[in-house]
Amino acid sequence: MTDRDHLLELLGQMLLIRRFEEKCAELYTQQKIRGFLHLYIGEEAVAVGVIQALRAEDGIVSTYREHGHALARGMTPGSIMAEMYGKQEGCSRGRGGSMHLFDETLRFYGGNAVVGGGLPLAVGLALADKMRGRASITCCFFGDGAVAEGEFHECMNLAALWKLPVLFACENNRYAMGTRIDFSHSVTDLSKKAAAYSVPASAVDGMDVQAVEQAAGEAAEHVRSGKGPYFLECRTYRFRAHSMYDPELYRDKAEVEEWKKRDPIPALMRRIEPDSAKAESLVDELERRVAGQVGDAIAFAESGTWEPVEDLLRFVYSERP
Repeated sequence: MTDRDHLLELLGQMLLIRRFEEKCAELYTQQKIRGFLHLYIGEEAVAVGVIQALRAEDGIVSTYREHGHALARGMTPGSIMAEMYGKQEGCSRGRGGSMHLFDETLRFYGGNAVVGGGLPLAVGLALADKMRGRASITCCFFGDGAVAEGEFHECMNLAALWKLPVLFACENNRYAMGTRIDFSHSVTDLSKKAAAYSVPASAVDGMDVQAVEQAAGEAAEHVRSGKGPYFLECRTYRFRAHSMYDPELYRDKAEVEEWKKRDPIPALMRRIEPDSAKAESLVDELERRVAGQVGDAIAFAESGTWEPVEDLLRFVYSERP
């Protein structure tokens, strides 16, 4: 694969995440999707860049803002859309919804509705891999809000003590739900917090997918070499509200518009093809392909089946389908 082909692959993944989520927002207003819905729009470069550094045998633990991670990992848009519709054909049989996507075959161990809730799971998975002698790492995505939680400090400490193969990938979008970072963190350079546990760390521009890919590659190599955990802070920004229920009264609209100038999708497009006429043609081709994928996902979800009432108590206790 040439460098250009690789960049086009990254662009295609980011564009799929963007268009998939835009359609999810539309379907939510039509009440086709219910419950909570947290959109990843603006942060696509983080998921796509970080997951490029992971291998098939590596594990991923996500957050409630997880559609981008799931798509970048290779989950089919149809299985995700069907899950959000609540259909049995969904990746969690329609029981998890937007915040609980899961695919054991991809070692994608789900989102988590609790802020910071995925951190202990990631440490446990990494410990299990180490005890079994598996040559794999676990990547844990979490936001800046999770860094203020007790789980973060406990997990960083244990991972460092036991030299566990964990890549801590912090998606710092500056707002923990509706609280600006300088209102909740006395030290806003989050990468510095890792030093308290002797964990190496770095920060990267989360709006630049190539920069994220490079930084994640170096971080993953450190973890994979048996040197213990690594903390990667990806400084990014979400363009949409915290969730579909959020009136977004806590930040200035001018700030959002300023960050949109750094949108990772058109930025990469310009890098691939500086000629605007050629770029437009290239984008049109990508848009058609992505539109087909999203359309197929909706059709799959629409034609899916509801779980029968008699199965309501199934899976209340652990059992395989």
